Amino acid sequence: MDQKSSKPSESQPDDAVVAAPVEVFYDGGCPLCRAEIGYYRKSGANAQFTDVTQDGATPPGVTCEQALKRFHVRDAQGRLRSGAAAFAALWRVTPGWRWLGHIGGAPPFVWVGEGAYRLFLPIRPYLQQLVRQLKQGSAR
Repeated sequence: MDQKSSKPSESQPDDAVVAAPVEVFYDGGCPLCRAEIGYYRKSGANAQFTDVTQDGATPPGVTCEQALKRFHVRDAQGRLRSGAAAFAALWRVTPGWRWLGHIGGAPPFVWVGEGAYRLFLPIRPYLQQLVRQLKQGSAR
């Protein structure tokens, strides 16, 4: 990613990212996302979690619509990652997942992860709807 650009790196190899605190931007309106973020919190991830559905909570240079469509993480150096590279950055600061963060952030694994993430994105709304229906059914 060009250091001067504010556009997030879409799963480019993150050669200089070290295990440092990160800010995670997530969709608080998504039951899958909330569950996953809850898991990372309980796992002791060294991260700040920011719900992008709250007013003004998007990363600089990213619209709310863009932030809701893709997972974003900003590292301690201020670099913004999205997609598979963002997951790798989060995993590097999560106990038990650090090894996967280091492997998953390196080529060719980051590219494979990005491909899988892009395949997942179109089915995410259907999975969200399914989770909501299951929760409503279990609440009865």
